[in-house]
Order: sequence, then structure tokens, then C-alpha cells
Amino acid sequence: MPQSPEELKALVESELERLSLWPQLHGQAESVRYGAVEMGGKRVRPVLTLATGEANGASVEQMLPAALAIELVHNFSLVHDDLPSLDNDDERRGKPTVWAAYGEGPALLAGDAMLAEAFRLASRYETAHVARELAQATLGMIGGQYLDTMVEGADLETVHRLKTGCLFFASIAMGLWAAGVPEDEQGPWRAFGDELGMLFQVVDDILDDDGFVVERGVDGARALADQAAERCRARLAEVDADTSVLREIVDSLAVRTV
Repeated sequence: MPQSPEELKALVESELERLSLWPQLHGQAESVRYGAVEMGGKRVRPVLTLATGEANGASVEQMLPAALAIELVHNFSLVHDDLPSLDNDDERRGKPTVWAAYGEGPALLAGDAMLAEAFRLASRYETAHVARELAQATLGMIGGQYLDTMVEGADLETVHRLKTGCLFFASIAMGLWAAGVPEDEQGPWRAFGDELGMLFQVVDDILDDDGFVVERGVDGARALADQAAERCRARLAEVDADTSVLREIVDSLAVRTV
């Protein structure tokens, strides 16, 4: 029986706490653990990876390196995003950001370390496809961050599909490769992954009164979120597997309030 999203999230939290960081990080490991573990998070991306693997008959143990890798890349992006040179945020999730707690230099290095640790995890698989998906998604996310912070008037949907969507897509794609799903059977799954990030980000805009809310109003943004959720459900319906846990995640993302 597949595990619930809550059970998978608890497993991710436990594995992050147990994660062995490269010993040569020395004292820098403290700020890495602060940003990756102590600051918390929704852990949606690694849960999606684990749920994708379970739906395809893979064990959780088989999926964990990919799941932890995608979460570390996400947290790397947040640590760098908060830096004074970008968003200059000194608080996230009710706690000091990494740079506010440890200084700008250690925060920069902490993000670098998370990224390197992520690829160390992704490279555990016999196939290079897992690490390649992660690299492509990370580059897309960085491109989205550039458009968002450095380019005036960048197309909002393009920004969202890169900055947020790429890592959501990779959560599914990495899960497929880690679970050993043949490439010619991945199409419906990839179509599902392509819709997830937009759903998450539009709801984020509604909660933050930003982005699509500014561009289209609350009702317009809510309509976009509902449409994205329906597309996600339609893509899951095309998959020949038990996707009930993923459907539950989609339903919760569509109505989340935090």
C-alpha cells in the first residue's frame, strides 16, 4: 500500500536529518544543515519524487537519493535567493535566513555546498539520466531567477515555468529514471510534471497577492490555478498506475492556504 504524503514528508525530514555531508566541509556544514533541515519547508518536491517511484513499483530506499537531491537544489536556490545581492530577505518561515544567521559569505558557500551534495546524491544511480534531469532543471530555474530579478517586464508565465516549474518537473522526471521507467513509457508522466509547477506558483501568487494576482486579479489567478489543477488531474488519468497519492497532492496544492 502506498504511503500517504504526510508519511513521505516525515520520511524526507528524517533522512535529511541523517544525511552525511562531505567531511571536508568542516564548520561550513553547520550553515548547510541550518538551511536544509532546521529552516523546515513543505518538502513537496521530494515527496513527489517518492510518490512517483512508489506508483511505479520502486522501493523508497531506491528513490531517496533522487528525492533528497531535488530538495537540496530547492534549498540551495532559496539560500542564494535570500542574499542581499538578490532579494535581500533576512527572514524565511519565521526564522533568520542563512545569510542573516551566519553572514553573507557562509550563506553563499552553504548554497554552493547544497548544490554539490545534491549532485553527489543524484550520481549514485547507474544511469546518468537522474543527474542530467537535475542539471537541466537547475539551469532552467537559474534562468527563471535571472528573468525575475534582472529583466524588467519579463513574461510572467515564462518566469514561473522556469523558476518554479523546472524543479517540479524534475521531481517527476528524476523519479521516473530512478524507478527504472523506460523512456518510451514516460510521456504521460512528463506531461503531468510539466503542469505541477504552474499550479503551485499560481496558488503562491494568490497567497502572496502577487504575480498573476497583480496581472489578472484574484478571480483571474484563481481560474488559472483551477485550470492547472484540472490539467494535472487529466494527465494523471492517462497514467497506467495507482496515482492516488499524487492525485491527493494535486488536490492539496490547489487549495493550500500556506
